[in-house]
Amino acid sequence: MSVSITPPATQPRTGLGTRLAALSRVVELGPGRVNPTLLKESGQLLSRAGDRLKLSSDHTVVALAGGTGSGKSSLFNAVSGLELSPTGVRRPTTARTHACVWGLEGAGPLLDWLQIQWRHRFARASALDKGDSQLHGLILLDLPDHDSIRALTDREADRLIKVADLVVWVLDPQKYADAAMHTKYVAELAGHDAVTVFALNQADRLTREELAECMADLTALLKREGVASPTVVATSAITPGARTASRPCSRTRSPSAGPRSSVSKPTWSGRPATWGR
Repeated sequence: MSVSITPPATQPRTGLGTRLAALSRVVELGPGRVNPTLLKESGQLLSRAGDRLKLSSDHTVVALAGGTGSGKSSLFNAVSGLELSPTGVRRPTTARTHACVWGLEGAGPLLDWLQIQWRHRFARASALDKGDSQLHGLILLDLPDHDSIRALTDREADRLIKVADLVVWVLDPQKYADAAMHTKYVAELAGHDAVTVFALNQADRLTREELAECMADLTALLKREGVASPTVVATSAITPGARTASRPCSRTRSPSAGPRSSVSKPTWSGRPATWGR
């Protein structure tokens, strides 16, 4: 079994310090000249960026976000290779964020900063996770369902979407145009194309023609909402028996996107190590 992941083109951090310094200068000189709300948001961004840069640069935090029935947790389990996060179709199931880590060194303080509860941390600790594993350094988060009552109350999903290095929106063929999700999240995240991926999940339920139609429609919808160069991929996680597996499916991306590389998930054996103090 394998999972094919198409990561966005990696941009070097060169110049990040310069841009943050410039933003800091704007915040310093902005009172009385710049919209107070914008200044407040800029100050919060500077604080988050500063905190993140102090933590592990060897790890990339990838957050899977989505609603009930999108298959988000099934996809999380498929990538991790084991049943770590509860799944459900009819009601919000993921009430707390689950994390799976490839590469333990330096990850602890980062997970503390993300406020991931200890009982929901898992680590790939077998010998297969060492050496040349292409997933080494990945911290994969399964966020609370954005339509969960509890998630709306404690804002956990909202908080982590703002601090993740990369957000993958997991959408299903029936609800990918859900107005609530697009209004609340997509429109506000327009301009963050480089760190946002849209995964049309459950692609195995569609014919080739239906998949192509849905991908084209979703891409057009995202562009209308201000996402200039949306990265749209097709994914599928299926469950034979009691174990989550996945199968490769076609991947589609915006014609304007640059070349991308495929990362195949190694085959894991054994159980994951739960996080311990």
